[in-house]
Amino acid sequence: MRGWWQEIVGLVLPVACAGCGRPRTGLCEECAAGAAAGPRRVRPAPEPAGLPVVHAAAPYENAVRAMLLAHKERGVLGLAGVLGGALAAAVRAGAGYPGERGPLLLVPVPSTRRATAGRGHDPVRRIAAAAAAELRRGGTSARVLAVLRQRRAVADQAGLGARERQANLAGALVVADGGRRLLGGGRVVLVDDLLTTGASLAEAARAVREVAEVGAGRAARAPSDTSAGTGGADDAGEGAPDGLRAAVVAASPSAFEINRN
Repeated sequence: MRGWWQEIVGLVLPVACAGCGRPRTGLCEECAAGAAAGPRRVRPAPEPAGLPVVHAAAPYENAVRAMLLAHKERGVLGLAGVLGGALAAAVRAGAGYPGERGPLLLVPVPSTRRATAGRGHDPVRRIAAAAAAELRRGGTSARVLAVLRQRRAVADQAGLGARERQANLAGALVVADGGRRLLGGGRVVLVDDLLTTGASLAEAARAVREVAEVGAGRAARAPSDTSAGTGGADDAGEGAPDGLRAAVVAASPSAFEINRN
């Protein structure tokens, strides 16, 4: 119903670009192109322990900031395509590393149940689905694995500093039952819409690495004549902790500046 209402509103109210406000267009060509102008590696400062290598499509400012907020907070769902394309560009920039095989597994950082209910949708999961579709159109095998869950309540991150965010999220995420086997089926890329302090991605990485370490321990205890090449999670997931990558649509401008220097 919410989606239908938004379509009706778009018919009767003036349309303006979600990025720059230009009239009579939902998204102008300049803003769409700027969403993935130059994906590169980004680093927050201070960098939280355990943060994987992160690539971002654009700085979180101007039109990109406006588009992300419109999609997330105002439910402008039509922006998922261009934001997904930007995320796909960031994934490509960081996923082309040697020694890894299999499809790309995009694992979105989950929103809280309260936030999802309030917004009427899960913005990161929606953008991740659009990114996976874009990657497949480009010939890259990719799919979304929404296997991360929150196992305890967390406070609203708004207004919290880097250390406060890390403390707030420490131990908050867990891989859902059955997720370990799924994660063993390809190259894991954690995805989010925005990187500020890196606390959310670091916690997501901890949860994924935790199940990978459990799987490695079980494999080490298994008899040496266990059938090879069965495609089980323990075998396929080998190397996931070291090869873990992350991608976001946008990062704080300072994260780009730090990376440049």
